[in-house]
Amino acid sequence: MAALFRLPCPMSPRIPELLAPAGSLAMLDTAFAFGATAIYAGQPRYSLRVRNNDFGDLEVLAAGIRRAHGLGHAFYLVSNIYPHGAKLKTYLDDMAPAIALGPDALIMSDPGLILLARETWPQMPIHLSVQANTVNSAAVRFWQLAGVSRVILSRELSLDEIAEIRQACPDMELEVFVHGALCVAYSGRCLLSGYFNHRDPNQGSCTNSCRWDYKVEPAKRDASGDVWLLEERERREGSHMPIEEDEHGTYILNSKDLRAIEHVQRLVEIGVDSLKIEGRTKSPYYVARACQAYRQAITDAVAGRPLNPALLGQLEGLANRGYTDGFYQRHHEADYQNYLRGHSESGRSLYVGDITGFDAARGRVEFCAKNKLSAGDRIELIQPGGVREFTVDEIENAEGQAIDVVPGSGHRAWLKLPEDSVGAFVARFV
Repeated sequence: MAALFRLPCPMSPRIPELLAPAGSLAMLDTAFAFGATAIYAGQPRYSLRVRNNDFGDLEVLAAGIRRAHGLGHAFYLVSNIYPHGAKLKTYLDDMAPAIALGPDALIMSDPGLILLARETWPQMPIHLSVQANTVNSAAVRFWQLAGVSRVILSRELSLDEIAEIRQACPDMELEVFVHGALCVAYSGRCLLSGYFNHRDPNQGSCTNSCRWDYKVEPAKRDASGDVWLLEERERREGSHMPIEEDEHGTYILNSKDLRAIEHVQRLVEIGVDSLKIEGRTKSPYYVARACQAYRQAITDAVAGRPLNPALLGQLEGLANRGYTDGFYQRHHEADYQNYLRGHSESGRSLYVGDITGFDAARGRVEFCAKNKLSAGDRIELIQPGGVREFTVDEIENAEGQAIDVVPGSGHRAWLKLPEDSVGAFVARFV
C-alpha cells in the first residue's frame, strides 16, 4: 500500500505582547482600550522614574493590577534602580505590600536586588531591565541560570543580532523596545544630568538633560585636539561643559526618538515575545496613538500583510525629536525607503484635550482643553474603534453659552459631535 505523506502546515507566527507605559490609571485604561496587552509602572523610590506617579499609592496600584487582570492582561512592576546601600536596606520591607497585590513580574536590573527578590519571593517572575544592557546570547543564558524569566534586550542590537539570540535561547522570553525616547549615551548611562544638576540618571532622577537647547562654541585648542564648550542657554547661560571630538565624532548631543514600526513584521517573524513602548511620563494621548498604531502593525504582521505606511504618519503627529529606527538596521534596503519618506510630512498634530463627559440630549461632549481650540479647527476624535476627523463648528462654555475659542490650560467647554459619532459615547457614558 502506498504511503501517504503530508506536508507540514506552516506554523502561524506567535502574537507578541504589546507592552505600554503607565504612570496613572487613566494611562492604564487608555493603553488597554487602544490595544496594549500589558502595562508597566513603577513605584518612584525604586524605579528609574523618580517623579511621583499614581502607582506610588498602594490603593491605586491595587486598582491597576485588578483592572489589568480583569481584562486578562498583565501588569509589570518596575524596580530597575541600581540601589546604594540605604535603598538596599529598605527595599524588601517597602516592596512587600506591593508584591502581595500580585503583579505579574518585577522588572529589575541590579544583580544584588535580583538575588534578594529571588530569595524572598521565589514565585515572582523577574524580567531583566534594558538597563542591564544585555547584548548577546551568553548573557541571556547567564540571567536564565540566575532565575530571570524574560530579558529586555539592549536597544543597541540589530535585527540580525536579536534573531541570533532568539535561535540560541529558544526557551527564554525576549522583549525589545520599538518606540520612544533613546538615551544620548548607552542605554541609560548618561552623564549630562549628573554633570549639570547633580541628579544621577541611574538613581532615577534624570532631568532629561539631553533634550535641552544647547549651543556649541569652540574653546582653546590643546595637544589633545579640538575642544568645544557645550552651553544650555535657556536656564544655565554661562555654565559650560567641555566636550572633545575625535576621529569617531562626539556623542554628547540629543538623540532622535525611536520609531521601529517598520520592523514589527521582522520582529514577529523572529519570535520576539514582547514589543515595548517607552514613555511612563507621557500623556494618555501619546499612549493611545502609539498603542493604536503598533496594535495595527502587529495585527497586519501576524496576518502576513505589509505595513501600512499611513501608520508612520499617525506617529509623526506625536510630539517627537525626529525619528530614527535606532540600531535595528544599519543600512536600509530600497524596500524600506518608502517607510522612511513615504508618509505625509504634514502629519504633525497638536494634543488639544480630553473628553470628560457626555450630554446625550444635546449630542455634545464635555472637553477639558490642553491647548487652544477654535471654532473652524479640524480635529481628530481618537477612539479605540478608529479615528474620526471633523470640523469644530459649535463650542459652548461650561454655562452653555456659545464661544469661539477655548484658551487651553484646563479650560472646559462643550463640543458638538458629528451625528455618526454619538453612539460610541452613549455606550461609554450612559
